[in-house]
Amino acid sequence: MNPYVVGVEVKQEYVLKLAFENKEVRLFDARPFLDKGIFNELKDINYFKQVKVAFGSIEWPHEQDFSKDTLYLLSTSFES
Repeated sequence: MNPYVVGVEVKQEYVLKLAFENKEVRLFDARPFLDKGIFNELKDINYFKQVKVAFGSIEWPHEQDFSKDTLYLLSTSFES
């Protein structure tokens, strides 16, 4: 079972810095998803920046979301 997301920050355009409950910090690049169905709205960077943690994952105001598993498995380690 993958860890829950406990923090999110927009690091650069369409890249999220995620803090997980296991103390890992990882980067998730959302760009590959922006042309897919409901994620189209995320192309508006001002809307993209409205991301928030919800139920151990992340979501936007119009209920676009990524599962904690997707976020963990498709993200890369972040070295500060």
